[in-house]
Amino acid sequence: KVENLKSGQSTVTAEITDKSGKKEKKEFDRAILAVGIVGNVEDLGLEALGVKVDKTHVKVDNFGRTGVKGLYAIGDLTGPPWLAHKASHEGVVCVEGIAGADHAEPFDPWNVPGCTYAHPQVASVGLTEKAAKEKGYDIKVGRFPFIGNGKAIAMGASEGLVKTIFDKKTGELLGAHMIGAEVTELIQGYVIARQGELTEQDLAHTIFPHPTISESMHESVLDAEGRVIHI
Repeated sequence: KVENLKSGQSTVTAEITDKSGKKEKKEFDRAILAVGIVGNVEDLGLEALGVKVDKTHVKVDNFGRTGVKGLYAIGDLTGPPWLAHKASHEGVVCVEGIAGADHAEPFDPWNVPGCTYAHPQVASVGLTEKAAKEKGYDIKVGRFPFIGNGKAIAMGASEGLVKTIFDKKTGELLGAHMIGAEVTELIQGYVIARQGELTEQDLAHTIFPHPTISESMHESVLDAEGRVIHI
């Protein structure tokens, strides 16, 4: 937790408290603040029409319907995650629903991948361990560090981790979380797995090419079963 920020001539000093309560000061070149997004819903007459608005975000169902016939909403206006690819997919789902397309499927917010283009990169999809437990799942968790991956070592990018979370009863992939080189590219593998409703066993029996960083994804799945190889 950032307790305090002090701006200098060319640096910013941050007072940071870690999980144990220990405080320390660190200097950085810049401080970037992200405080969230609010919907631009004022003076549009939405409430008068009967549209439900919650904390400046329009309430919709999984096809973008607002509850008012003929009125739809997608994107940042409908709430998190506030991501371009989420909005784009919502738009497709919404229009296919309006057109009555046979292949139209409802939007699933839990299948939206999140990517942070930092160094190292961070990517995730689905539930965290905490969220899965709060929903009542009995879970299995697999982890695999990049230091055990040959391609990552060869690239000089051995700092990283892949974590996978499964429903112990059904084998469903509940969530996946990654940090390290190119994980914003790799996360799509787990997104496809969730969309296709692949199980832990399906992923464990999938062949991953060598040498690739994606092998860390496979090893994480195997670790959830206690069968990890390269640790």
